[in-house]
Order: sequence, then C-alpha cells, then structure tokens
Amino acid sequence: MDVRAQIAAVFHLDKCIGCHTCSIACKNIWTDRKGLEYAWWNNVETKPGTGYPTLWEDQEKYKGGWELKGNELKLRLGGKLSRLLNIFYNPYLPTIDDYYEPWTYRYEDLFNSPESDVQPTARPVSMITGEPVEIESGPNWDDDLSGTPVYARNDLNLKSLSEEERRKLFEFERVVFFYVPRICNHCLNPGCVAACPAGAIYKRAEDGIVLISQEKCRAWRMCISGCPYKKVYFNWNTGKSEKCILCYPRIETGQAPACFHSCVGRIRYLGVVLYDADKLPEAAKKPDEELVDAQRDVILDPFDEEVVKAAKANGVHDSVIEYARKSPVYKFVKEWKIAFPLHPEFRTMPMVFYVPPLLPVMAFRTGEIYELAKDFFSTPESVRIPIKYLASLFTAGNEEHMIYALRKILALRLYKRMQKAKDVPKEEVDMMMKEVGLTPETAEEMYRLMSLPTFHDRFVIPPSHREMSVEQTENVYNRKASGGFGFRKPPERGM
Repeated sequence: MDVRAQIAAVFHLDKCIGCHTCSIACKNIWTDRKGLEYAWWNNVETKPGTGYPTLWEDQEKYKGGWELKGNELKLRLGGKLSRLLNIFYNPYLPTIDDYYEPWTYRYEDLFNSPESDVQPTARPVSMITGEPVEIESGPNWDDDLSGTPVYARNDLNLKSLSEEERRKLFEFERVVFFYVPRICNHCLNPGCVAACPAGAIYKRAEDGIVLISQEKCRAWRMCISGCPYKKVYFNWNTGKSEKCILCYPRIETGQAPACFHSCVGRIRYLGVVLYDADKLPEAAKKPDEELVDAQRDVILDPFDEEVVKAAKANGVHDSVIEYARKSPVYKFVKEWKIAFPLHPEFRTMPMVFYVPPLLPVMAFRTGEIYELAKDFFSTPESVRIPIKYLASLFTAGNEEHMIYALRKILALRLYKRMQKAKDVPKEEVDMMMKEVGLTPETAEEMYRLMSLPTFHDRFVIPPSHREMSVEQTENVYNRKASGGFGFRKPPERGM
C-alpha cells in the first residue's frame, strides 16, 4: 500500500450562479500580464456549450488524456517516437481561434481625434499584435446561450441523446443551462506530466499539486495536448507553459485559493484525501462504466488503522491524516457518493469533483403551469437536462451513478421540506430516503455542509510540512512506477 496525500476539491453545481467572480480573482492575481492575455486558469462554462477552448472535450481533435489499448494505458498523443516526430510541429494544439484573440480598445482615439461631426470611437485592437481586429469570439462567448443555441448544439455530450431529446432540450419554453467552473484538476495520473519531453512538469509529493518548472520548460507544448482539459497555457511572451498552481503559496499559509475564497455562491470545497498509488494502474484501466467506482476505491479511509500506519510509514504527517478525517471532499466523494470527476473516461484520475445540478424543473404543462413529472428520474425525457447528458459529463456514461446521486439530493430536499414547509407526506420521504440509504443523521450532516457551511467547514486545509517534502519526493521518485503514475523529480529550485 503506497499511501499519499492529495489536495482535492468539490464544486457544487446547484449553487453556481455563473458570476465569474472566481475567474476574475484568478485573472487579477496570476494571468493579468503580457503573454497570458488569453489564458484563464479558472473559467466558468455554460452547459450545454462548446467550452473554452472551443470543443476542448473532443479528443479526436486534441489527443488529450489516456486511452486503453488492449490492457495497456497509452497517451492519446502517442508514444515517445511519435511525439519526437511532432516535436517541432504539433498538429494537436489549440489555435488562437480555438481560444480567442484578446483585445483592448484604443481609448486615446476618444481624446486625440480631430474635430469632426462624427462621434469618435475607440476601435478594438489585438493585445498580441496591436492591430485592429474584428471581435468574433471571447472566453465566455456562449455564456448563458448568448451566442444563440447554435453553440450549445455543438456540445459533444449531446451525442448520447436522440434527435428528439435534443430538439426538446432546445425548445424555447424548456431551454435550460447550468454552469461548470473549471480549473486544473491536479490529476493523480496527469497526461501533461507524461507528455512533457523535458520533464518540466511534476506533482509535489506532499500534496499532489501539479506544477511546471519554468527553468526546465523548453516550450515543446506537448503538455497542452496531453492535458485533455486544456488547462495548460503557453505564454507567448516568455516562451514557457503555465497552468493553475492551486494558489499553493496561499495553501501553505492556510488560506484557500483565490478562486475558492472569492466564490460568491460558496460552491467550492477544499480538503485533503489519502489515496493508494499502488491501485492507480489497475483503476485507470477499468472499463468506462467502472471508472467512477475505481477512482473512489483509490481514495482511502483515513480512519482505517492500516491506512494510517501505511501513511505514516510513507512520510505523511499526523496533522495531514487528522485533516483528511475532516475533509469535505472525502464526505462528498467517498461517503455520500454524490460528487463525480469531470470526464473520467480521460483516465487522468482528476481530483476536482462535481455535485451534479438537480434542476428545479417544471417539465410538463398542465393548464397554465408546468408541473414536475411523476417519473422525474425514470426517463431522460422527464428532466430538462437529461440524465444521459449529465452521465456523459461526469460518470463516463454510467447513468445509475447519476440517478443515485440526484435521488439522494432530492431525498434530502424533500426531507428538509417536510420539516420546514410540512407539505410533503412523511411516508413518501421515508420511502425515498430508504431507497438511497439516507438516514436522518446523515441528512442533517449533508444539509449543514451543503447549505450552511462555515468558512472552515468548506476549506479544511492541512498545515504545510515543507521540511518533509524532499524526503517524500525522493522516496516516490526512487520507487519503481508504472506508466505515468510516478512523480517527476522536482527542480532543485524554482517552481
């Protein structure tokens, strides 16, 4: 048993209001500088939608993540030889059109224009070339379907739906969307680490945060293709790749990352989990429908004495184990089983999990109002965001996991409604709670953490023990690893 610690997160999508405060907080701190004008380490996407960069989920186009060939896990990008052949020209990189050409406005024209009968205007100019540009896209161009439902209809996750289901989804009366905030997932089996020819990307041994050494980076940009989530960006000014660092200077001082701290909807939870690295190779090779269960099995019970003993033997500090026992991520993912990774079929074992949205839909019209369908969870047609769509996003197509999670959240809502509004029969609530194994004690605990959490309930950040990181990293680096599951040896100095 190779027990390691990993900082992980949960995003509760039912509470995200799409305000982009998280994106601006990150932008102001990390990417508000020359070369990263187009880079959004944190962005919020409207789903259904094509995302940022455009169609990032299409791995036939970008070749990100891993694929199972026989019983072997291989990078979609190819082996060392194919990457070497493409090292000076990588055909699987997003272009500026897949992102957007960042622009500003020539404001001086408003003040310096000669006298005229025509109102002067500030023309948009590229922040890269300085030349005038026509604004055709942006980082959230299809936000709230403002780009018309045409963008949403290009969402790859809609492929699992029938033509009739897609048509109903975009009927004017039923049109609906939800928000998916995205950051680097700091994966357990990151494709970017395995794809980098220079060995510039590594996972910190003490907390699993994935970083890029700016000294070792040689601008091959294989990491951009290797990351299926497209969360690595190339700084065209410095000639180095950069990515979300999970605000580790803040974490080391006990503070939440900027995007977490600033979140208006308080949808974000942060904690540490213990996992067994020995289980990773087999877990990542499971069939698509078993990947969620396999990833849950990799996460270990911090109350188990054998796990604690193995963790201490591997250099995990007592305080980290203590905080793992209080981790909200462990509760959402392992205990309650209502949070899922984004596209687990990419097989990178992402460590950001999402509680799927339980939309307050009024699905069928009777008279002058829309009423909730009686068979709300039994058929995809009963919900405005079909179960198939949510399963395509979060459970690699496993609809049973999604139905269970949504039923459990609904049972919790009805339980509290029975208490507060007293308009739901107790027998109906008891039956639904029994179906999903929800006890009143667990329901109260879920309610407190999901609806009334304090700052310290949401962010359970273990004390930093940098004095132990070198020893841990050497142990991991010297241990024989399989495929992409080992850590890169970090640089002696710098990030």
